[in-house]
Amino acid sequence: MTREYPVIYEWAGKNFSGYVPDVPGCIATAKTLPKMRSTMKEALESHLQWLQDDGDQIPTATDNVTIDMKPDAEFPQPPGYYVVVEKLNVAMPKKKRTLNRKESARELTAA
Repeated sequence: MTREYPVIYEWAGKNFSGYVPDVPGCIATAKTLPKMRSTMKEALESHLQWLQDDGDQIPTATDNVTIDMKPDAEFPQPPGYYVVVEKLNVAMPKKKRTLNRKESARELTAA
């Protein structure tokens, strides 16, 4: 099963940064746009798996994204700044993963 999430990529002067508005905390960076797309896909699929493993709800994907492009004196945009907005098709988590008992015991003793 797959789902399309809107993603936003910003050219930050030396690299791209990207995020998924529907999935707070899901971010990635890369030097090129093709690498940004593959890195973001991997980050989003991992993030969704972690949410499911923790028993959290998987966010639904929205159809519309609004970007505020107003100039901000406190955070000026670098020369050549631009934004790419597109939908990214990702695989949804299949099932909740369980930890190996040895891994669980190691985590408990490390705390």
